[in-house]
Amino acid sequence: QVQLVESGGGLVQPGGSLTLSCVGSGTILSMHAMAWWRQAPEKQRELVAVLGRGESVNYAQSVKGRFTMSRDNAKNTVYLQMNSLKSEDTAVYYCNYMPSRGTWGQGTQVTVSS
Repeated sequence: QVQLVESGGGLVQPGGSLTLSCVGSGTILSMHAMAWWRQAPEKQRELVAVLGRGESVNYAQSVKGRFTMSRDNAKNTVYLQMNSLKSEDTAVYYCNYMPSRGTWGQGTQVTVSS
């Protein structure tokens, strides 16, 4: 039915870049505000970026200027372009509706290490 699948994570060196994707199935993402979250081991999930039903985006200060959230409605996909990655960006990244609803997916692991 309704599923959000994150992908695009991996191991990158500090200063590197990654683009995460969140593909919706059984749901039209353009009808929802969407958000990217991340969770480091033994820490609570934290909000990274929020994309409204329009095109307005709010970012956490820790990623502002480095991350860009966007959506491609034709592909029913939201993205998180991450540049100038730092070790503190290491976490499992999740996407979800805003406000959060339904079951969280498995996320995609981003590891920034030299």
